[in-house]
Amino acid sequence: MSKPRILIARAVFPEVLQRLAQHFEVQANPQDEIWTPQQLLAHLADKDGALTTGSERIDRSLLAACPRLRIVANMAVGYNNFDVDAMTGAGVQGTNTPDVLTETTADFGFALLMATARRVTESEHFLRAGRWSKWSYDMFAGAEVHGTRLGIIGMGRIGQGIARRGAHGFGMEVVYHNRSRLAPALEAECKARYVSKEELLRTADHVVLVLPYTAASHHTIGAAELAQMKPTATLVNIARGGIVDDAALAQALRERRIAAAGLDVFEGEPQVHPGLLEVPNVVLTPHIASATVGTRLAMANLAADNLIAFFGGRGPLTPINAPAARPVAS
Repeated sequence: MSKPRILIARAVFPEVLQRLAQHFEVQANPQDEIWTPQQLLAHLADKDGALTTGSERIDRSLLAACPRLRIVANMAVGYNNFDVDAMTGAGVQGTNTPDVLTETTADFGFALLMATARRVTESEHFLRAGRWSKWSYDMFAGAEVHGTRLGIIGMGRIGQGIARRGAHGFGMEVVYHNRSRLAPALEAECKARYVSKEELLRTADHVVLVLPYTAASHHTIGAAELAQMKPTATLVNIARGGIVDDAALAQALRERRIAAAGLDVFEGEPQVHPGLLEVPNVVLTPHIASATVGTRLAMANLAADNLIAFFGGRGPLTPINAPAARPVAS
């Protein structure tokens, strides 16, 4: 009996490829090319499954042209590159990689908060440019972190991890806003208090965004929300591009209507709004919140586990939808 055919849409760890090759007929992308939608479709047309990242859009038109496709395993916790309704309707299973990146991403979120509040990037550029000639009392004086109010929008696993770091490690007062309120025991563990979005924006010293991207969360932070924040506040986005209106944020930073921002994700990434590149009071990183070797390897292995379990008849480990079985194309 022939092995199922799968596509590995981006370069991954060699040991993960070797695992998958034991179970599947694998087409890999060792050059790590970013394919156009047409190229992706051509590669997927005769495949039974795929391992993707956020770079590959799985939509209705692609599914219609790929009748063999039965599962797409995303090597990410987010899956806004999937049209989940279309996948479910077409009988295609989708999976993601939750849990394995929670603590690493929460670490990075807090690191980005610290770098933003304490003006780390701005001061490093100053030093590297040879402009440091003397110490002064107000040189790159940033915002306090310890003992301040931390506002978290999106209180899933990663948001809870950031809350614990802030409350237990830095003595911060943690407030949060979420689609649904946490159970009292979990609120107590995180030392977090539920508030309205308006109160959070109006009173927080540091705002961190950790909510999933959906049509409803598009531009959760826009010009109106930025206007509600303190002029001394910072904003950190480790969620997804599109949750923040980057153009409005660039203008608010330029006009110093908020103190600073730290961004790991962007609208239309890898492109970055040019206004964000022109202001000094922003820390910019290229979507690396989960980027440790151990975590990225765990993400790739979980995506591989989902493919192996699915074609082994056991069902995926971390499904994001529950489609009816798609007829196997001949």
